[in-house]
Amino acid sequence: MSRIERRFAALKAEGRAALVTFVTAGDPDYETSLKIIKGLPRAGADVIEFGMPFTDPMADGPAIQAAGLRALAAGQTMKKTLKMVKEFRKDDQDTPVVLMGYYNPIYVYGVDKFLADAKAVGADGFIIVDLPPEEDQEFCLPALKAGMNFIRLATPTTDDARAPVVFRNTSGFVYYVSVLGITGTKAPDLKSVKANVNRLRKHTTLPICVGFGVKTAEQARAIAKDADGVVVGSALVGAIAASLTKAGKPTSKTAKAVHELVASIARGVRK
Repeated sequence: MSRIERRFAALKAEGRAALVTFVTAGDPDYETSLKIIKGLPRAGADVIEFGMPFTDPMADGPAIQAAGLRALAAGQTMKKTLKMVKEFRKDDQDTPVVLMGYYNPIYVYGVDKFLADAKAVGADGFIIVDLPPEEDQEFCLPALKAGMNFIRLATPTTDDARAPVVFRNTSGFVYYVSVLGITGTKAPDLKSVKANVNRLRKHTTLPICVGFGVKTAEQARAIAKDADGVVVGSALVGAIAASLTKAGKPTSKTAKAVHELVASIARGVRK
């Protein structure tokens, strides 16, 4: 079993949903970002998504776009993101790490080299939002061959005809995008989430995690009744932004703000 599969199996036995947290690697700078990420498991995160900064994140809303630009301005590179995973692994061998982002930086890095380097530092899987199933040969299949998970997005428009295609080479878990549009701009409709999660279960035995727009413990608690995991990203990135100086520099409150918010939302999936 992969680290991701082991974690979801353990949580199923525990009888609760996972809290999946997303932060942009290198936001607002390398050292602060590493401090934030290292503290996420203690705060209550079960799975961590490291966002790979990119200049044109078409699926992301203003908060994550700004985070990516802050990270790039601070000098974050793909090599530094992989180094960050390696640093995280020195203290934590159990928490699954998913690298999330877009294909362009991976293509430039080189697929084979990227997969080898990502595996060597301890990454477990990938969410590459702009690679549809029709392009599986580009990255998905090589990732699976390398023994790593490829997590696919499903949306409210993933109907019963499309779902088998979407899930064909998916592994680890399914990330269900609860709203139409970009990240962090709308609240999920709980009735729609429940109906679509239950519908998609007909097509996969993988855990289904729900994200986009989750900001509070109450929302997490409600979603966790039907989903196997709750994904929180824009709210955490927003907490980072709110803690910065006017010049965009981190303060003593930056990491603490993120960890306190994670701890608060984590209580929602634990009740």
